[in-house]
Amino acid sequence: MLKKVDKLVALAVVGAVAMVWLLLVGFDAFTAFLGESGDIGQGGYTVAKAITYVLLTVPRRAYEWFVFAALIGSLLGLGTLAASGELTALRAAGLSKLRICLSVALALGLLTVLVVVLGETAGPAGDQKAQAVQMQAKSSDITLAKGSGLWARDGAAVINARRGTTRQTADGREVHLADVRVFEFTDQGQLASISVAKSAEHRHGAWVMRDVRRTDFKGASARSSSAAEAEWKSGLDPRMLALSILHPEYLSARDLRRSIAYLERNHQEAQAFQAAFWARVFYPLNVLLLAFCAVPFAFGALRSGGLGKRLFLGMVIAVAWYFGQRALVNLGAVYGVHLALANLVPALVLAAIITMYFRRHA
Repeated sequence: MLKKVDKLVALAVVGAVAMVWLLLVGFDAFTAFLGESGDIGQGGYTVAKAITYVLLTVPRRAYEWFVFAALIGSLLGLGTLAASGELTALRAAGLSKLRICLSVALALGLLTVLVVVLGETAGPAGDQKAQAVQMQAKSSDITLAKGSGLWARDGAAVINARRGTTRQTADGREVHLADVRVFEFTDQGQLASISVAKSAEHRHGAWVMRDVRRTDFKGASARSSSAAEAEWKSGLDPRMLALSILHPEYLSARDLRRSIAYLERNHQEAQAFQAAFWARVFYPLNVLLLAFCAVPFAFGALRSGGLGKRLFLGMVIAVAWYFGQRALVNLGAVYGVHLALANLVPALVLAAIITMYFRRHA
């Protein structure tokens, strides 16, 4: 009996989740292609390259949208069972609301494991490949190399940066490069100088390098000098560099952990990477808790409601949860709350609401 119940609920919920998931990811991918279409014709960026770029980002988009698909799909799946009277029959057979909800959680739990694996493997790998395809097509002077970071050509100079980050400010988007090396060559192709800097930033239309050590080569001699700060006369477009830098949200948990350790060792800001890391850690918990939130509506007034009503309610809950979680995480970052706790609070609030409901309506 219990196995039949699990199978009945799982088929209804998983089918609805798959349908909603496909629609959300498809719409997001189509919107992304429309955004990329404006860059078609820039350099060697063709329609085929734009389609390739979007397809490579589909695994990451699937990971991001699954949490919303799980909530809306659970509402639709249970609503379908409620409309057909099957939920009423299950209740009459002695099954509690909690037991039926556990069947939903079991089905979604298996799906969530697969999605987490997707988000840790194909998602980040696809995004890195997509950015490499995009950058190679749009700019022949910038290359992403696995293990050695960013390489760019600026006239007679070649620049290498181990990693880079971007930050939105009131004056626009700032680009920050770490572990920068600038190789300058003569017209004859001989190495003229090497500049090594701990970091480089593009602000107010100019590049500035910090903690710089420069070595100039002339004939058989070399002369070294150091400076706390030096202006970097470069024609590198920071907008193109920003495109080559992966957002923390697009990295795997392992890469995020490595980036956090690296930034903390070098006394650099790691808050964005910490927020993304903890969001990934609590991702499975958020999926299951949001699915539990669908149960009360399936047993309530939605028995007589239609598809549109359930869909609208699911979207309202999903949007409210998304913005509520983002607001709490941002507030935690502003007031110095550990980002693990800031990401956990929304889940704890949901858990408290669910516990209160099942205690009153077993």
